[in-house]
Amino acid sequence: MNRLAGEHSPYLLQHADNPVDWFPWGDEAFSKARLENKPIFLSIGYSTCHWCHVMAHESFENADVAAVLNASFVPIKIDREERPDVDRVYMTFVQATTGSGGWPMSVWLTPDLKPFYGGTYFPPSSRWGRPGFVDILGEIARVWQSEQAKVQQSAESLTGQLRGVERGAPPSAGVPDVAALDRIASEFRNLFDHVNGGFGGAPKFPRPSELLFLFRYWALQNLKNPANLSNPTNPSNPSNPSNDPRDMALVTLRAMASGGMRDHIGGGFHRYSVDEQWRVPHFEKMLYDQAQLTIALLEASQAADDSFFADVAEDTLQYVMREMTDEAGGFFSAEDADSIPPEYANDPHPHASEGAFYLWRADEVDTLLGSEAAIVKARFGIEQNGNAPADPQQEFVGKNILYVAQSIEQIARQTGRTPDDIDRVVRDARLKMFEARGSRPRPHLDDKVLTAWNGLMIAAFARASRVVADGQGYLHAARRAATFLRDRMWNDETSTLLRRYRRGEASIEAYAEDYAYLIYGLLELFQADPDVRWLDWAQMLQRRQNELFWDDAGGGWFSTTGQDKHVLLRMKEDYDGAEPTASAVSVSNLLMLSHLVDEPEWAEQIEKTFRYFGSRIEQIGRAVPMMAAMLAASSAGLQQVIVVGEAGQTETELRDALRRRYLPFTITLMLTPDQQSALAAKLPFIAAMHSVGGRPAAYVCRDFACRAPVTDRAALEAELA
Repeated sequence: MNRLAGEHSPYLLQHADNPVDWFPWGDEAFSKARLENKPIFLSIGYSTCHWCHVMAHESFENADVAAVLNASFVPIKIDREERPDVDRVYMTFVQATTGSGGWPMSVWLTPDLKPFYGGTYFPPSSRWGRPGFVDILGEIARVWQSEQAKVQQSAESLTGQLRGVERGAPPSAGVPDVAALDRIASEFRNLFDHVNGGFGGAPKFPRPSELLFLFRYWALQNLKNPANLSNPTNPSNPSNPSNDPRDMALVTLRAMASGGMRDHIGGGFHRYSVDEQWRVPHFEKMLYDQAQLTIALLEASQAADDSFFADVAEDTLQYVMREMTDEAGGFFSAEDADSIPPEYANDPHPHASEGAFYLWRADEVDTLLGSEAAIVKARFGIEQNGNAPADPQQEFVGKNILYVAQSIEQIARQTGRTPDDIDRVVRDARLKMFEARGSRPRPHLDDKVLTAWNGLMIAAFARASRVVADGQGYLHAARRAATFLRDRMWNDETSTLLRRYRRGEASIEAYAEDYAYLIYGLLELFQADPDVRWLDWAQMLQRRQNELFWDDAGGGWFSTTGQDKHVLLRMKEDYDGAEPTASAVSVSNLLMLSHLVDEPEWAEQIEKTFRYFGSRIEQIGRAVPMMAAMLAASSAGLQQVIVVGEAGQTETELRDALRRRYLPFTITLMLTPDQQSALAAKLPFIAAMHSVGGRPAAYVCRDFACRAPVTDRAALEAELA
């Protein structure tokens, strides 16, 4: 066992028995590199990364490769999910010098941590147009010995260029106007795939920030025509999509939910689709995808008045509750793409392969389901010889990736049975297939709890508790997770938030994204459960985030505190990728907080951040859809809807009206007298609110001024319009 055996990260522990003499990131490795004048080989990945496993098996488990690494380099391993600050710096370098990035990331550094060469996955020997890892190691070792001064000079120059990236573009003179949002919507229209949904070609990644922008832009357009919001059509049929922003988002979500990227047996979504039809996924499951897609699906269900999307959201939440929840309530990080094929479960030296847990042979389905197998095979596109339209590693031969190939109505017409009967058969089959699949070797579970991703998941559960008809179970899950983080990841005395918890041990001081995402989750939870402690903690975290990360000169929030001398750059994220930037989520948080609690500096921070991101919003808006969504919210202006009534009375038609309606620019609170009393000191505008004639009453407020209360659904909808 090497030094990684003492670490807590599942990814580092996967490499603890490598013959490579790995070091964790830290002073011991840096001192060795300086003392022995050796370059550092830095390998960054995460425990559920498919190509990380491939490179480990091919190279890091190979004694000959390890001998070269150990002799000529100081090898360091980093879990990018634990240390996004280090990953962000060297990913910027790799992307700038190679034109692409990804994991595993391989970077060679001078002993003072300056990068001079890098890439992602390298095969052990040259193939697929990629240089071989052993060849690269030999050449870099040779050049370091013979031309070290040149290497040092190159590293110095490259680091200087990275510092230019660190500074970023200067802030705009003013906040972008609504015309900028029109241009961003046009970018999406130009890239929209009318046939398959999504934007652009393969591979296709879920990027929920894009969908949230499109929904908000659509809502902003319709503010002058409220009938479109209260009486929506249902344009989510992929056979006839339009360029309407809502339509593009709905078609894309339906395509993802119907394709192979969704786990149709156990719920949840895989990481991305390798093809443009959403048919062949990369099979890992990330917590942040489950959270963000759930929120997008819930918004779709309201914007389209279509229960399909809410059903998929609930299916996803059930998966998270069942498979990705710590016994104390926190949420785990990910499930691997790879697992042992069931036919090799008893092999003494089995080899894991991509998607093995999720694939089905036609004969398996026949044996399991008997006379009903034909219906299920028609529903999920199961073919006798397998159905994968793309199989780059030949891992799906003779097997099937489930996707919705035919509708319930189509199968009913073909079989002469009723749609209800077909639906029952499919539901029963899903349960049988789920139980049968449970006997297979499961994918590896990354069971660390990350504060940032838990914040997103708290938001998803809390939102679901307000959108679906019976959401108390989801509210319970959100409360438990928030309490988990408060008890284990937050120190009241020092006002310190931690990033990672695993098996009783919490460590690593939190980054801006941890604060931002957790505040986001707490504010969603506060709307579902208006307990003053959630609002208090959110405010406390926001003030602490501002102390540690706010850039008062330029606007926006740095990713790190800048105190760690071993992290070369203090960067500010400016791209909403798989996860939105901390700055965009923070603007969302401040928009909400400033409409609850009057604190003038927050409005100034919002404006400064919009100005900092102004050039990106104006010129490459698709890069920052979450920030653009917040600009739409700011342009619309937020309102508050407060419903007050005795305990047990707020489950009324007023709640149902708010549950079903798409209100992206509205803060909603359902208050009992006790909750109202506890909050009145912080939210003085609610103090005089009361029920009317013994009935719960709804108050619609803007800028802390409220209209007359209403007590029935029709009157509330008129007020909202």
